Amino acid sequence: MSTQSNFPAVFSLKGELAVVTGGGTGIGQAIALAMHKAGARVVLVGRRENLLAEAVKAMGEGASYIVHDITHLDAAGDLVARINKELGPVTCMVNNAGIHLKKSAVDTTVQEFQDVLSTHILGAHALNRAVIPGMTERKHGSILFIASMASLFGIPLVVAYSSAKTAMLGMVRTLSTELSQHGVRVNAIAPGWIDTEMSRKAFAGDPARKSKILSRTPMQKLGDVSDVGWAAVYLTSPAAKFVTGAILPIDGGVSMGF
Repeated sequence: MSTQSNFPAVFSLKGELAVVTGGGTGIGQAIALAMHKAGARVVLVGRRENLLAEAVKAMGEGASYIVHDITHLDAAGDLVARINKELGPVTCMVNNAGIHLKKSAVDTTVQEFQDVLSTHILGAHALNRAVIPGMTERKHGSILFIASMASLFGIPLVVAYSSAKTAMLGMVRTLSTELSQHGVRVNAIAPGWIDTEMSRKAFAGDPARKSKILSRTPMQKLGDVSDVGWAAVYLTSPAAKFVTGAILPIDGGVSMGF
């Protein structure tokens, strides 16, 4: 008698085609890897071909990449059309690409603010706009945003980044109400402090900052990129078929701690 459980099947992404922007490094790469392990075919989109190629090579069959700058808003339709033609219809759109800017509000120029918004918000909107018609026609699809703790509470010196990540939550709420009746779910993940190459570099020059962050994290540790990756699998899998408009913190309790 077999003891194998059918439970994991509900988390399977077999048959899905996921596009992950900013998929060559960090959290984006971890999301792509987890989705690939769950059975999805994945397309990594980013600007740095060497990193994309390395990430795809590590995943193997069923993973590919396209070099593309999502701030080229008019090219979003062409990108999606190319994917549809070469690989099939996009069933999952992961809006992860972003840039960071650490400056006081008075030192943040209008152009710098616009650059951050263009990547996080306008770039995501252009791609979503390109994939939504196919998703609604097929009555099947999932759109996922990677937001931030900066979406949930005040963090100094990141006015442009915080504004962009907060705007994502507005997009989640509106899109989920627009698209749910058409079989398309829209959700977000809000990562807390995750152990990435970027965070390690930041902490290397500022150990007091890491201590302060850990003291404010109830679990008293940083998260792994895989924590975000598997959360993305859940939100785009059949296990979350009745979940839309949700903002899921992956933060070790930061957003609920004191």
